[in-house]
Amino acid sequence: MASILIVDDEKKIRHILGIMLTMKGYKVSEAGSGREALELLERHAFDVIISDIRMPEMDGFQLLENIRQMEIPVPVIVITAFGTIESAVKAMQKGAVDYITKPFDEEKIILAIEKAIGVSRILKENTELKKELKRLASKDNIICVSKAMHKVMDMASRVAQKPDTTVLITGESGTGKEIVARFIHEHSPRAKGKFVAVNCAAITDTLVESTLFGHERGAFTGAERSKQGVFEYASGGTLLLDEIGDLPQEAQAKLLRALQEKTIQRVGGNETITIDVRVICATNQNLEKLVEQGGFREDLYYRINVFPIHIPPLRERKEAIIPLAEHFIRQFIDSDHDTDIPLLTQGAKKILMGHSWPGNIRQLANTMERAIILAGLPPVTADHLAFLDNAMQARGESGQLQLDDTGINLEELEKDLIKQALLLTGNNQSAAARLLGLTRSKFRTRVKQLEESS
Repeated sequence: MASILIVDDEKKIRHILGIMLTMKGYKVSEAGSGREALELLERHAFDVIISDIRMPEMDGFQLLENIRQMEIPVPVIVITAFGTIESAVKAMQKGAVDYITKPFDEEKIILAIEKAIGVSRILKENTELKKELKRLASKDNIICVSKAMHKVMDMASRVAQKPDTTVLITGESGTGKEIVARFIHEHSPRAKGKFVAVNCAAITDTLVESTLFGHERGAFTGAERSKQGVFEYASGGTLLLDEIGDLPQEAQAKLLRALQEKTIQRVGGNETITIDVRVICATNQNLEKLVEQGGFREDLYYRINVFPIHIPPLRERKEAIIPLAEHFIRQFIDSDHDTDIPLLTQGAKKILMGHSWPGNIRQLANTMERAIILAGLPPVTADHLAFLDNAMQARGESGQLQLDDTGINLEELEKDLIKQALLLTGNNQSAAARLLGLTRSKFRTRVKQLEESS
């Protein structure tokens, strides 16, 4: 049963409408003024509001304005005895979904209400969706258990309010750099714009500039049409340049110019295009060391390091391991799980706390997904994490692999290490190469050789 609020200073009109709508099965409430209507809206939810325009103290236009400012998800039908084109346009501009002149017939009112109820459902669904998006982007979703992460999120909250400030997020692979970047975007004045994430390490050197700045038709072989780059595509929003340390030197120079001048030029083009985008850079490399080694431009480093945020590795915030593990388990099981049953046994917790987590939160999430598949239902026990415990024991106290008299297949070991590195880094070849102490080109060569030998 849809609930309808009738707002009119004439008691007779409220009475007539009330009888008519009650007989049609609607639940009806009445307000004699705009102020009285707002008081009711603070305490009750309505599916539709029918409001007069001319009322003392607060007219229908002011009521519409207040409803919009308060972000109340309810459609408003305006009725008036003084109908003009100007007032109809004004009512629609302020958010009314329909405009009916007095005297009105029953059929017209009922039809308008049915349409408004459809709008009401959409408005409420949108409100719930916004709440869910806000929840997903909230600090709670990032699981701020440690003091270190509380500090990270406090800094993210502060810089989010400065929509043009460039941010540099550093931290090991898998620590959640993109999650923090999304949080900054979702809590900034640019939240209604796009969030575009680009992995600089995944782009081939020949396509870096085209990806960032776009290209004109015929700029190079295969450029059959003009194309926007991510700077243009993300206009009005936020652009995350992940793995910024892997950006080629020539592209670094053009990125610096774009950040300084707020303009770009497409590859093969002469037109200067103004850009309006907040840039967030992220890396798991030591950029200061890269600058010293000549691998990263010093002027670009200082340009992107306006507001640095460092995310500590999971091993430095042990108190977060168990809450995060339980959070991931809840994601992988049915929501109607018996809350009286623990998610992890003490043995499982001991294994989790004893692991070094080189792949950080990403590795923990993958581990808990594998464990809950083995377990079927909580609790996850030490047996379900045996694969993790065995991997730790294989390294011995020295942290190195132990070779015994049974020998080892070096090629199979290398394949396994490469698979593990790719798993830990989410198939990021540059990050995987760094975990194995290789350059990206050497890593790719090893992968190719192993594929050919298999």
